[in-house]
This record gives sequence, structure tokens and C-alpha cells, in this order.
Amino acid sequence: MLAGILLATSSPAGEQDLEPVTRQPWQEVVVSVSHIDRTARFFLGIGGYEAKWRGPLDSALAAAWELPQEASGEALLLGPAEYESGLIRLVRFDNAGERLPTRPGSRVWDTGCYFSMMVRMKDMPEIYRRAIDLGWWTETPIARISFRGSELRVVIYRGPDGVQVQGYERLKPPLPESIPAFETLTGPFNMMQMVRDRDATHDFFTRILGFGSYYKGDPYLAPEPTPTPLGIPLSLTTTVPYRAGIVETRPGEFGRMEYIEVMGMSGFDYSDRCRAPNLGTLAVRFEVGDAVEARNRIRVRGWAIRNEIRRVRLEPYGDIDLFAVETPDGAIIQFYSAPK
Repeated sequence: MLAGILLATSSPAGEQDLEPVTRQPWQEVVVSVSHIDRTARFFLGIGGYEAKWRGPLDSALAAAWELPQEASGEALLLGPAEYESGLIRLVRFDNAGERLPTRPGSRVWDTGCYFSMMVRMKDMPEIYRRAIDLGWWTETPIARISFRGSELRVVIYRGPDGVQVQGYERLKPPLPESIPAFETLTGPFNMMQMVRDRDATHDFFTRILGFGSYYKGDPYLAPEPTPTPLGIPLSLTTTVPYRAGIVETRPGEFGRMEYIEVMGMSGFDYSDRCRAPNLGTLAVRFEVGDAVEARNRIRVRGWAIRNEIRRVRLEPYGDIDLFAVETPDGAIIQFYSAPK
């Protein structure tokens, strides 16, 4: 929620009144990795997460990813012990063809796919040291931000296969009581994309999916050269603006989706790389009441379905009906329900 910290405007009143595709926060984020245990060490060792399920990739699920018939794999579902949603599923795809990074370099002025998952942290300097010991990295120093009486530390960690975790530590005042108590890391509460057109992405989420507009800000420029976790070069922070939007399925501290458009800098577009078995964050999954009804609602509103409904086995949930759509910048959103 970086833009929500740095920018301060209210969401337009009555911006969307459509029935949402779902009122549930996203259930899990799917991350493609080359070595599950190597990436998991950050979340298990530093974050104190637990393994909620581990096992082979269902063949029907591999087919839903449009992988070859011989494809297989393994998955590990992670999250804080008390969390039932906001989970991370690390997946290793085998015999599935060439694996490329979804976002090589992952600069904020490059668009397409997912940029980072966001977590709240405590004692960020210590986490920073421990992450470096694990082989993770950051593009910027830890940035200190003041916003409406809140003092925060923010930094983006980059791990194996380009996986990025954006950490927030509120120094004061205390976090809301609605956030479960934690020692080091919460579960992810927000997913970020870098997009070509903030307004087009906002329209997709609010007018196609019916999500609520949590934030839609004016373009932001730093009044003086200021280090930012986004990694915009210091000398350009006063001349290169960016604008952001955030949506949610229902009010709360978890399950948000965010997107940022960096204005005035041209980079690469990686929208065509947001597919398995490529490495990086592949998809965000939402549970819906009825997959057929959700699919039809999206289609009637004029948006294409990327992958039609398939019945697959997704542990630990069991058999589900699953389909997928793409955001305007290629990021995959999957919706699923229990079979009717």
C-alpha cells in the first residue's frame, strides 16, 4: 500500500455500485519458484509462518495452467498459524518447458504481471540483516516515511527467482487492533502491479469485478529529492510522478489489490510473461460463491475469460471449479468455488 502511504486523497464517492464478483478477500497468491525450500526459508525462518499443506501438483491443475500433458510439480502452502486466507502457495513446475522470469529486473517503470506482495513487519533492520544472510536483496535502503502522524519504515525485499516482498513497519502509533498480533511478519495484505494506465486498471477492478475503490490518488511528485522504496532514481523523484489505485472486496486490513503507473518513464512491458511455468508471482486466487455465476457476470460486463472453468483438485480445499481472467497488464486473477 505504498501509494496509500505517500498520497492523500479520498476515493470518489459512488464510484462503483456493481454487485462484486466476490466479497471475500483474496485467498492465496501463487508464486512460481525453482526451489521451494530455498524461497520458503524467508517465510518460515524469518516470518514464523507454518506449512499448511505440501504435495504434488494435480494433473488437472497443471492443465488449467495450459502446461504440457507430461507436466508435474510440487506445491507448498504457507501462512501464519492463525490465518485461513491471505496465504502464499509456492509452486515448482517440472517438465513444463522453459521457465523465464515474469519481470526481469523488476523495475517500477516496467509494466506487466505482479510486482510484489506486501506484509507488515516488526524490527525491520533485524529482518533486513537476516534476509541478506538468506540471499535476499533490496533495491533501496530502508526508507522512513511520515504520513498523517504515522512514522513508518518501508523496503522491498527481492529473493530467489525475483520474488518480491514489500515490508512495512509502523513505528507509531500502534497498529489497529483488527490486525492479528504477530512477532515478525503478518500474512500478505495487499498485492501490487505496475501498470501502463492506472485508470484503465481501476476501471477493470471496479466496473468489471465490482470491487470497492479504497483509494485513487492524484499524481505524486516529491517536493525535494527523496529516496523511495519504489526505486525511482533519486534525481528523478521531483520530476517523475506516479499515480496509484487500491481496491478491496470489503472493508478490512487484508485482501487489497494495488496498481501504480509511473508517468514519464518508459520501460519494458512484460504482460505476455504472466504465465506458468515462468518464475515469479503468477496469480491471485479469490473464492466465489458460484464459479459459473461469477464467470457469467464478468463476461456480461464485457471482459474476456482467459481460462474457462475446469474442475481441479486444490489441496487443502479439495475439488474446486476454477477459471481465470487477466488484468489489462496481463496479471492473472483466478476465481474458484466448491462444485455445485
